[in-house]
Amino acid sequence: MTSFVITNGTVVTEDGPIDTDILVDDGVIARLAPPGSARAESVIDASGLVVLPGGVDVHTHMDSPSGLGHTTDTHQTGTRAAAAGGTTTIIDFAPQSKGEPLPALYERWSEKMYGQCAVDYSFHATISSWYPSITTDMASLVNDGISSFKVYMAYKGAVMVDDRQLFEVLRASASQGSRICIHAENGDVIDAISQQLVDEGKTLPRYHKLARPSATEAEAVNRAIMIARLTDSAPYFVHLSTEEAVDRVQEARAEGLPVSAETCTHYLSLDDSVYDSDDFDVAKYVLTPPLRTRRDQARLWKALGEGDLSVVSSDHCPLCLVGQKDKGRHDFRDIPNGGPGVENRVLVTYSEGVAKGRLTLEKFAQVIATEPAKTFGLYPRKGAIRVGADADLTLLNPDSTTVLSAETQTQNVDYNLWEGWAVRGRIHSVYSRGVLVGSDGRHVGPDHHGQFIERAVRS
Repeated sequence: MTSFVITNGTVVTEDGPIDTDILVDDGVIARLAPPGSARAESVIDASGLVVLPGGVDVHTHMDSPSGLGHTTDTHQTGTRAAAAGGTTTIIDFAPQSKGEPLPALYERWSEKMYGQCAVDYSFHATISSWYPSITTDMASLVNDGISSFKVYMAYKGAVMVDDRQLFEVLRASASQGSRICIHAENGDVIDAISQQLVDEGKTLPRYHKLARPSATEAEAVNRAIMIARLTDSAPYFVHLSTEEAVDRVQEARAEGLPVSAETCTHYLSLDDSVYDSDDFDVAKYVLTPPLRTRRDQARLWKALGEGDLSVVSSDHCPLCLVGQKDKGRHDFRDIPNGGPGVENRVLVTYSEGVAKGRLTLEKFAQVIATEPAKTFGLYPRKGAIRVGADADLTLLNPDSTTVLSAETQTQNVDYNLWEGWAVRGRIHSVYSRGVLVGSDGRHVGPDHHGQFIERAVRS
């Protein structure tokens, strides 16, 4: 389809919902025109539908190691699920192998993703195996369009960096214009608590929650902010889950520090009551950080509305209950951490946010598309319905419902975190650069449609 018009829908632009025709030509938004005025080869009637910018999910782990497991979605199956659920661009995490230089990681992950993705993509480079010239090599990746990196403050002996390394990475990022994604948990304290629990015979999945109390997240966020303050850098905190951590981010932002942060769909919709069982099925919810209290959840929603949290990601890390998570049947520390969600992010956020009056349509579009794109150098090509942007569009039926289930999902994993939930809204159709890639909650596009998108540095 070379050119087409979408008409009669409620179009969510950066200025809010408006009535406008969207003229798409050769994969780009060519014009926003008064309703009924645009002409093209084909007309798509969006009556009763909300037209959103295609979702941008900046936190996925596909075809990637996770503790004793390996995520079950390939880049092909995982991006099919993204397309089915209304997401048209992902930024995946590329894990560094032990002793691997960053330029080699760039080549390896580029080859892994090339020709495999159903939607457009980029990746963050994870820094976990230190070597003397690593900060110099960061600049090489920035020149190749990879303008973000990730570090872990937990998982000692595997991927954790120490405070000196965190300082050096943040200092390098400040001069390069790159952004550092930080997994903020106090790994040393978590390891000590975990060992004590196991020594006491507390090995069931439910004890994952007790091993990672909210203070271990808040302390790490505070420490990282203090270190970032010394470097004039702009840290980005991934998957924040607690009231205390959000408070630290809010305080830093109030001081004018360029700190930003995300939360995830599961923290906004599920709470720690899922751990109140001795059943091994609780392992489904062994993800990091663990699910928190309803009070924490309320604080996350408030922070999204006020802008102190600017992004909702999925942290899609699919690991099967059978054959993977059950490796930790006798010790919760051996349960691979992570859960699926790339397919459900847009609808669950809509249902729990817009449909329940927690988010406006404009704010919803910001947190699932516009702000992720701006934060990670994809805007203005991605993340907004504007002239000149890629025609990445998600059409959502607000009057319908969708029942979420492992049986019907595209994600390649044997459970769904929201099994049986009837959420408000339904994905009607999804376009990536003007190509139909999703219809009625299913992937319908070409498997190799996705393109690598070079990302800009921070301005």
